[in-house]
Amino acid sequence: MSKWTTSNIPDIRGRAFVVTGTGGLGFEDALALARAGATVILAGRNPGKGAEAVARIKRDIPKADISFEVLDLADLASITAFGERLGSQRDHLDVLINNAGVMTPPTRKVTSDGFELQFGTNYLGHFALTAHLLPLLRRGHDPRVVTLSSIAARDGRIAFDDLQATHNYKPMPVYSQSKLACLMFALELQRRSEAENWGITSIAAHPGISRTDLLPNGAGASSVFGLARRILWFLFQPAAQGALPTLFAATSSEAKGGGYYGPDRLSETRGYPTTAKIPPAALDRQAAARLWDISEQLAHVQFSNN
Repeated sequence: MSKWTTSNIPDIRGRAFVVTGTGGLGFEDALALARAGATVILAGRNPGKGAEAVARIKRDIPKADISFEVLDLADLASITAFGERLGSQRDHLDVLINNAGVMTPPTRKVTSDGFELQFGTNYLGHFALTAHLLPLLRRGHDPRVVTLSSIAARDGRIAFDDLQATHNYKPMPVYSQSKLACLMFALELQRRSEAENWGITSIAAHPGISRTDLLPNGAGASSVFGLARRILWFLFQPAAQGALPTLFAATSSEAKGGGYYGPDRLSETRGYPTTAKIPPAALDRQAAARLWDISEQLAHVQFSNN
């Protein structure tokens, strides 16, 4: 795994990928996968940004097999519609990269369905999306689901008594909860895939600290986080570097089901892909099963029916 880069991506021609998020890490994922010959479906809520991302990639790679599909992870109806469209267009899907996210809005916001925005978008939206795409993935070749967590998950706790932060909204702890939930989901999905013979490999990844628009878009350009991103830019590794653990998890034969990958230097904040340390809270199987059951109820999905 020493200094794994996009040049190490194996032959993925003919493999179909869905990547959520049209900017930052999602864009870099799509660019690298398209360059390696994959069929890429870039999914996001803004058609203008989606079209721009596809156009940029095609300018760089004229023969890229890439398209954009509308998907709002903060709207369960949009997620359902996306799953139905893909089901009518395709007979299989090989890899799903659950990447898109929102980070630390200063005041509590909610999704279309009334869920706290970070929990609803980062975690629950991707949980629902995976459930809707499970039939396509089960018909894929060596299918994988890669779900993005964060080093913030280290400080996360699942507040089962206040999952939607209706009583105590603090931007960073709520973000940490959502990313811990993503990591717990990735691990639980692997366990259930093995138990139910779904044939799907579930892997988690995180980008370290990377130069994306996640902080200024969420907390705001004038917030402490936004100012740090702008003024202390040199502390943030380029988005293309931050995308490497995800790309490793999505394509490398070395990536293992139930694994967690992140950068290899400075407490996993930067560098090349390596095995990341899983926070103890993410290893609580009883909590993971409880969160899974609650999530199926909230998202109105059932993996067992797929």
